[in-house]
Amino acid sequence: MFGGSCYTTAMLSGFSFTDIIVLIVSLLIAMTIHEAMHAYVGYLLGDTTAAEQGRISLNPLKHIDPIMTVLLPLVTLVFLHAPVLAARPVPFDPERVRYGEFGAALLALAGPVANLVLAILGALIFRFTDVSAFFANALFIFVSLNVSLFVFNLVPIPPLDGSRVLYAFAPEGFQRFMRQLEPIGMFLIFTLVLLSGFGGILTNLNLFVLNTLL
Repeated sequence: MFGGSCYTTAMLSGFSFTDIIVLIVSLLIAMTIHEAMHAYVGYLLGDTTAAEQGRISLNPLKHIDPIMTVLLPLVTLVFLHAPVLAARPVPFDPERVRYGEFGAALLALAGPVANLVLAILGALIFRFTDVSAFFANALFIFVSLNVSLFVFNLVPIPPLDGSRVLYAFAPEGFQRFMRQLEPIGMFLIFTLVLLSGFGGILTNLNLFVLNTLL
């Protein structure tokens, strides 16, 4: 299984009901395209595992897991005051992916890069078209969310996509260390959220990318 993609959003305090609806719709779009791109790039690299399970799809229901996508964000919203969720893992067979570990790294990058492309498209519309205040706010939320998902999923902690990218270039000793981290990966991610992204490092990266785009 390709256990790649987790999602976290900013604290929801200060969000209006309309903002939360926009955030949920934006998250469904971002998550769906993220996961579909994992599956599609895997298919391009010779692995049809995800395609055979219908994961090259823009139907959000294909990528939702009842526990990780629905129950987990409700629990983390209550206890961490920020929803954390994960999509249903995209299956892949490393023996069928061309280029070995580097092919797997390309497969992993496909999701975050898709979010970056969505953020760029949203930013172009935001900057160069005359839209109403409502749509301007919706675009800002959409761009901010996709930037956040791009940055967050590149963190090299299993099962985030960045760990698969790092794994492809790491020496054997470090690869063994990363495999040992996998059982506690979600715990480390929760800790990361509680620490506000390594003391604000992720927040600063988010702001840098967001300011560059907007």
